Amino acid sequence: MKKTSALTTGLVAMVALVAFEYVAVAVAMPVVAAELGGKELYGLAFSSALAAGVVGTVLGGRWADLRGPLAPLWTGAAAFIAGLVMAGLAQAMEVLIAGRLIQGFGGALVNVALYVVVARVYPEEQHPRVFSLFATAWVVPSMAGPGVVGAITETIGWRYVFLLVPFLTVAAGAVLARGLAGQPVQGGQRSDAPGLAGKVAWAAVTAVAAGLMQYGSDGRFPLLAIGLVVLAVALPRLLPAGTLRAARGLPAVVGLRGLACGAFLAAEVMVPLMLVEERGMSPFTAGLAISGGAVTWAFASWLQGREVFGRSTNLWLGSVALSAGIVAMGALTFPAVPVLMAYPAWVAAGFGMGLIYPTLSVLTLELSAPGETGENSGALQLGESVFSVVAVAVTAALFNAAGSAYWTVFATALALSTAGLLLVPRTGRAPVPAGTEVREAAPTA
Repeated sequence: MKKTSALTTGLVAMVALVAFEYVAVAVAMPVVAAELGGKELYGLAFSSALAAGVVGTVLGGRWADLRGPLAPLWTGAAAFIAGLVMAGLAQAMEVLIAGRLIQGFGGALVNVALYVVVARVYPEEQHPRVFSLFATAWVVPSMAGPGVVGAITETIGWRYVFLLVPFLTVAAGAVLARGLAGQPVQGGQRSDAPGLAGKVAWAAVTAVAAGLMQYGSDGRFPLLAIGLVVLAVALPRLLPAGTLRAARGLPAVVGLRGLACGAFLAAEVMVPLMLVEERGMSPFTAGLAISGGAVTWAFASWLQGREVFGRSTNLWLGSVALSAGIVAMGALTFPAVPVLMAYPAWVAAGFGMGLIYPTLSVLTLELSAPGETGENSGALQLGESVFSVVAVAVTAALFNAAGSAYWTVFATALALSTAGLLLVPRTGRAPVPAGTEVREAAPTA
């Protein structure tokens, strides 16, 4: 029992540290760019980590299936630490960007490996609880992270935003290693990974295309269009067959995760700006709306972990709540709507995401055969990341093209969340044709 407790603590701590650094960089980067110079490279500090993360997600999933989760887990933790140290000691923006690239690659390896650990160690009935803890570990840093990072930056300097986390990562890794001792995580569950080199190459292409869309979102429409076309070619090669047409089963699960996360993030990045510029809120009171959504995300994840509702109900209720929250927040673009509507609006959206997000993680493991857990978990995380980039880039482009028209953002986000709602009935297991033999991959040493 103590070993399982140590394992859960180590897993959650690793997730929380990766999440904290994601938030921390966004808060600290203005100060970093001012000190190191190279503001023209500002965007690369984010896109480099994204690009490396896409490659790490694809490679890590296949690697975990072939050799077990330990190798990608500890390699990823080492790369995560090395990237943080490089960034924290950087004397030039180019070095910091290199550190962010290594950090992003390592964090992606860790995230995928942790899903495989959950699949291999915890019984299926405990998966909802574990993933509810993972979801909370992502949400809490988004609430506390900005204040902590701001305090560190103002007192001892931005470098310690990077340099303190490696010590915490080593400590979390020690707890995790203790919990993993004696657990069934050694060895892979498949004998080969056909097309691995090609998958990694397509992941690199996908990362470049996502970066082009990011840079094209500020009005450089040719870059946006090129990125979108390249993604249309590359992304289907990395996701389960039929994802873009919402085939029943795992493809619909991956598609719903991407659509829900894309809708939520595309709207959320504009919420504080809209509340401050259009409705006269202060940055603090506007930020409280975002915090409210984070709190209900964590609460709904807790409900999901205790299986208060069924899986299907989680997805239906979550999708409706997310869409309702986006509609209510979008209504605030009209002056006649009371500004206090912002708080229940984002409380509803966060509650919806708290039901949807961990439930889809659970379903991914349930729908994965032995030897496919890493690849499918990687696809789930990859779809979430890339769909979110596309959603944010497209809504930003529409927002700029329409002359800072906030309604375009919420209308697009609503379209995405509604499309996700239509996918809910397709997230169940696809029927197996009569006479088809279901084979399980043989474990390898």
